[in-house]
Amino acid sequence: MHFATLLFKNLLRRKTRSLLTCCGVAIAVGTTVVLLGITDSFERATVHAFEGRGVDLVVIEEGVIDQLSSDLDEKMVQRVARLPEVKDVAPGLLDLAAFPALGSTVTALVQGWEVQGFLLQGLKITSGQGLTEPNQHAAIIGKGLADSLQKQPGDSLEIEGETFEIVGIFESFTPAENSGVVIPLPQMQRIKYRPERVTGFSVVVRQDGGDTAAVDRVRRQISKLVDEQGKSGRMVAQPVRDYVQASGHIRIAHAMAWMTSVIAIVVGAIGMLNTMIMSVVERVREISILRAIGWKKSRVIRMILGESLIISMVGATLGSLGAIVLSQGLARWPAVQGMIDGSIGPPIVAMGFLMSTLLGLVGGVYPALRAARLLPAEGLRHE
Repeated sequence: MHFATLLFKNLLRRKTRSLLTCCGVAIAVGTTVVLLGITDSFERATVHAFEGRGVDLVVIEEGVIDQLSSDLDEKMVQRVARLPEVKDVAPGLLDLAAFPALGSTVTALVQGWEVQGFLLQGLKITSGQGLTEPNQHAAIIGKGLADSLQKQPGDSLEIEGETFEIVGIFESFTPAENSGVVIPLPQMQRIKYRPERVTGFSVVVRQDGGDTAAVDRVRRQISKLVDEQGKSGRMVAQPVRDYVQASGHIRIAHAMAWMTSVIAIVVGAIGMLNTMIMSVVERVREISILRAIGWKKSRVIRMILGESLIISMVGATLGSLGAIVLSQGLARWPAVQGMIDGSIGPPIVAMGFLMSTLLGLVGGVYPALRAARLLPAEGLRHE
């Protein structure tokens, strides 16, 4: 009998226990994969929203960790635009708003953009028309949000207590924006009582001849700009990926995902440890006989660890498949539709299998060492 065959036969002798342990591992690994996959998907979508428009730098107020809490003077946009190596600048004022939808509430990001700015160029109007005038009391909404709210061009949308006419429905090249609303920047400033203020702006840098150092030069120049009174503009410019990774909501999402994952893995490891200890206790006579016929301690250790790793790998496979299905389902859920794309990258799945391997080793090392210390004579005394 091959060694691997022996391991599978040992596990199948106790089908119920092995299956329950696999399910425990699957839940632990699935939780890790789906949470890390969702946060990774959200981060990739945010980066894509900027890089897909050619944005090199994101400018927000110095000292804040999230654009939602940023507050900048709109006049600084023109000062940034006059820098020699700056190709284009697009200011924005954004906030979250809640909209009633079929007995529930959908939270969406409302963006105030310049109607002639390059940010709107990333949106494809699929129904109706786009924004045309700064003072237009109108809005365009993403297809995902339109489906959730059951809205179409000509309908009204209430934002901050004011009614806006939906003039168009758009689709963006990045799914995250398909669950948002865009209105003219002056209208957003008016309803938020923030005249001539923005939460940040996006900067496109001229990189003639592939001059990648231009981005860093512009970044330093922006940080030194002053306002009309000669005071610091209190602005910090960050490359897109640095800005996204430092963003408060991204960091919180990652922290919560890892915290929940660690708890799930610890619970799974305890379940694995309990299963393998019980296996060793019930097989004292069998293991002692194997030692009596010449099995070395190292082979006994390999047997117990092998059984533990098989359980963990089967659990990891089930958990990863379940995580992929769950992630796809969440991506279609109206409350988060468009915020994530539902895809889980291979690195996240690989991380799940790595954690499962560690779980199998942690849960199997002590029982394996205990089994290896059994003497042949103990099998004769064991009833």
